[in-house]
Amino acid sequence: MPSASTPQHREAASLYTAHHGWLQGWLRRRLGNGADAADLAQDTFVRILGVRDLAGVQEPRAYLTTVAKGVLVNWYKRQALERAYLEALAALPEPVAPSPEQRALVLETLHEIDTMLDALPPIVRRTFLLSQLDGMKYEDIAQQLEVSLTSVKRYMAQAFRQCLVAMA
Repeated sequence: MPSASTPQHREAASLYTAHHGWLQGWLRRRLGNGADAADLAQDTFVRILGVRDLAGVQEPRAYLTTVAKGVLVNWYKRQALERAYLEALAALPEPVAPSPEQRALVLETLHEIDTMLDALPPIVRRTFLLSQLDGMKYEDIAQQLEVSLTSVKRYMAQAFRQCLVAMA
């Protein structure tokens, strides 16, 4: 970047003084937004400060337009990326928390299941819970309860029949 005493700095300052207002207006017409136009005009002149030979610029507005178009392209790409990110965030599922209505429905269903299970003999209820809540296989249930596999199957059939009656 040129220092304050170099010819490049004086040329950039002269270019800024003579054309900043015009460039900002040009950008505002393309963007429809004065704040973004001011930011991009500033970015354009920051890029120009890095140029070593501004003395060779014959058409300052054409040169500024070319640099500003590059800045504008980058700005549009950034905007598209930000939009895509925000859309992706918006598409994420909200934390799954049941509504009060859903909670009431679940509690009511659990109460009905509890009532249905209370109507079963204790060994049938225990067999059903080991299978459905604990996910145990029938063979493992038979071993744990010290009953035959046939008895476990019979108990499960009885529990499922009771479920069907309760659902009807």
